[in-house]
Amino acid sequence: MEISIGELRYEWVEDWAKIPDTRSLREGWAHHAFSVTDSGYIVGAHPGKPRVLFLDSNGTLKRSWDIDLLEIHGITTVQENGKEFLWLVDSGSKPYKRDGYGPNPGLEQTGQVIKTTLDGKVVQRLETPPDNIYENLRYSPTGMAVFEERFGGNGDLWVTDGYGASWIHRYEKNGTYLGKITGEEGPISHFHCPHSVYLDTRRDPRLYIADRGNGFFQVYDLEGHFERSFGSEFLTTPSAMASYEGFLITAELRARITLLDENDKLIGYLGENESVCDVLGWPNQIKDEGKIVPTKQLFPGKFNSPHGMTVDQKGSIYISEWLIGGRYIKLVKC
Repeated sequence: MEISIGELRYEWVEDWAKIPDTRSLREGWAHHAFSVTDSGYIVGAHPGKPRVLFLDSNGTLKRSWDIDLLEIHGITTVQENGKEFLWLVDSGSKPYKRDGYGPNPGLEQTGQVIKTTLDGKVVQRLETPPDNIYENLRYSPTGMAVFEERFGGNGDLWVTDGYGASWIHRYEKNGTYLGKITGEEGPISHFHCPHSVYLDTRRDPRLYIADRGNGFFQVYDLEGHFERSFGSEFLTTPSAMASYEGFLITAELRARITLLDENDKLIGYLGENESVCDVLGWPNQIKDEGKIVPTKQLFPGKFNSPHGMTVDQKGSIYISEWLIGGRYIKLVKC
């Protein structure tokens, strides 16, 4: 089927990712990002195992490897001197299936951020930010952005502690800690679940922060100075970002993909379905006895809970939804 906004048209490809059907797939709660390599592989994670997946544009699983993490949440592809690497962000917790939200108290640990080769060799780890707040609060990072040298950057690393302190931490390329931004620099007193950070290079490079809990974007320069915020009148839950040909494409957890123009003005929504978020147990469902079960509210052309997203070189959008068993959708640009 086809969905569109004005002249922008996309073919909706349901269950795009062909991941082998196993119990761990069916019972795992998908909670990861997507990224794309220069060769066109879409990189994601298994819903039930700490396993990195490489899929081609048709959704065929080409290879995979396991990594010693608890929850692969953020995935960022970078290039250095012509070689590609992955940054993997482990939030350090698994979703709690009895109530649908929050970490499982039996599966919690300090989050971590690691850099790997494309075949899974760990080549760098970032230390937990050296701030006193983490003496009493668990570090739970959710995403990162890199000011890559191929884009004229200095290699700085920006990590968002989206499920912990709701701060964003800055490191040098070699891992030396530089400091943090907290949201106090902008129009509000604090970020609230800054779920992802994105290095926007459509114009002069800027750091875009999906301040999901506050329901808008915040924009900083690459020295950590606040510049502006926008979107509170048309965003609800910005979760992930990517750009293509001047457009900013945003996955919103509350059941839609939002497209913005080159000036960050709203173009419209794809697959909008916010009413599904009112279903008891969303993004899953609750049986009469109170058990969380996979949702039956999944329909072609309508989103449930877009969480991770990337865009390939042809403008096709790949979305991972946050629910038991996962749902993986490809929007092919027509």
